[in-house]
Amino acid sequence: MSWPSLTRGRTHCGAELGLGTATEEIVHFHGEHEADVHLTRAMVARLRPALQNSTAVRLRAGSGWVTVRLDAGSDIDLLATLVSAALQATTAPDTAPDRCTRARPAVVQR
Repeated sequence: MSWPSLTRGRTHCGAELGLGTATEEIVHFHGEHEADVHLTRAMVARLRPALQNSTAVRLRAGSGWVTVRLDAGSDIDLLATLVSAALQATTAPDTAPDRCTRARPAVVQR
């Protein structure tokens, strides 16, 4: 996948490969067969009917992140479509931070 607005970057959950804009994490990969995409809560609400019908997508209650299982070529196409939607959604960001639900817990320093 090649989008000029996406660059490789750090992930909040510790995944090795993440892509994002200058201000937002957009997608990261958990192994070869799973990707998390940050659509934002508003975009998930708008796309919920279609997302719920996909066997490749897992929704998380109250989250703007969705997980896409990458088992078939059509799943890659779906991932590309969702990443494109996520890029559009970042032009109207949510007001509250929305971290991947797999995020590492914050380290408390004493």
